[in-house]
Amino acid sequence: MTRSLQAVAYRRPSALESSAGERRLGLETSQGATPMGVEDHPRFFAGFLTSPQVASAGLLAVADVAAARYYQRQLPASLDPVVTGNGDRLRFESFSGCCGVYARLDVLRPGLDGGEVGHGTTNVDVNNPLREALSRIGSEDPLHLRVGPDELAVTTLDGPVVEKKVPLPDRWLRGFAEAQVIAAGFDLRAELPAAEAVRFLRALPRGGVRASMGPRWVVPAGRTLRPTTRPVPGAVCLPGPERLIALQRVLRHATALRVYGPAAAGAASAASAWEAVLPGMRLTLTLSPDASRGFSGEGGVLDALATDEAAEDAELISVLLAWEPRIDVADLAASAGLPAERVRAALVRLGTSGRVGYDTAEAAYFHRELPYDAERVERHNPRLRAARALVEAGAIAVDGALGTVTAQDGHVHRVRDEAGVLSCSCLWWAKYRGGRGPCKHALAVRMVRRGADAVEQGGTRVDGGVR
Repeated sequence: MTRSLQAVAYRRPSALESSAGERRLGLETSQGATPMGVEDHPRFFAGFLTSPQVASAGLLAVADVAAARYYQRQLPASLDPVVTGNGDRLRFESFSGCCGVYARLDVLRPGLDGGEVGHGTTNVDVNNPLREALSRIGSEDPLHLRVGPDELAVTTLDGPVVEKKVPLPDRWLRGFAEAQVIAAGFDLRAELPAAEAVRFLRALPRGGVRASMGPRWVVPAGRTLRPTTRPVPGAVCLPGPERLIALQRVLRHATALRVYGPAAAGAASAASAWEAVLPGMRLTLTLSPDASRGFSGEGGVLDALATDEAAEDAELISVLLAWEPRIDVADLAASAGLPAERVRAALVRLGTSGRVGYDTAEAAYFHRELPYDAERVERHNPRLRAARALVEAGAIAVDGALGTVTAQDGHVHRVRDEAGVLSCSCLWWAKYRGGRGPCKHALAVRMVRRGADAVEQGGTRVDGGVR
């Protein structure tokens, strides 16, 4: 597994301070992207939180996920949350060390009082002393929030005084991207009122992973959710229910629980998203299809990564993004002069480099720039690399709806096109049946077919050309 060390530097540790009867929460930022370019320590907000105790609990929940591994728990994990200023809201995001849980706290305009919200994305320091202080915030305590260095620090401090270096595996980056792509296929399946939400979540198991039990499912039943042993119409998969433990932080403040997921298809487990609706904010946890199966291997981004057309479209679309809290595909399509489907493919491509996220509550992408070297997600994706190697080796032959792939060992795999879905005779397809994206053989055939189409239409040769 390829990994590197990610270094983040802060001017000083984040802290909760008290002075003159007022509490001040200072969240320190690292280097990040802004409309003015890369800044060492951008400042996104200075003002009050309308619900300090709720915001503190939500921030702690995001930090819990950042520091957690819900599978193979003996391995360490600690990556600082990411904060994005979108002009009208602050978003705090994290991803678990096991690559199976994505968390986001959206502090919306009603949750903020005074002060303009800036634009940009960076890491934010959440250290252990700060966590302890946040856990003691009372319901009546006024709380001033500053995201980024204060003006005095900007003018008097030279260079970073706090630095952290943490391992950053490629699969963690791929998982962060895949979680956004998968969530884009979700619809709202159920909404529970506060009392039923509390009852349901508190009844969930809190023990370790029990993969042998297989996937769990729940189905809306009146104002609550009822467990079911199979994916009946309207059911939502609840994979590894103990991974919702972070929601316990905000349970007593929640006004509703919303559940999102794809349409149930077959008995295979599926990802799902669980959103706690809070005063002026939302906390969302997105779960991978299984506690032992991270988002990094789901393959939802591979088709978008496999074409030069999507790369060129993504470059154009990226210029038009302006840190919008809600990206309108129709408006982007009109501005770029592209069909909506190509814009969506470009957004998927941008998601793989951390440049957009997906908000299930608003069914829309939002602009942000992850503060990591996420470009290597594409460079080091194993199936994508393998597919390109097959194309470059001339191992692909296409004849109508049938493609054959001859591996280096001489083994021949047959890829068939059935109503636009490519199936393959390989073991990967036999095991996953397309449930985790295309296999390397189908991906290579798709590359060659797209290359042939481009040549026939007088376009440029793509993805290594036609063999």
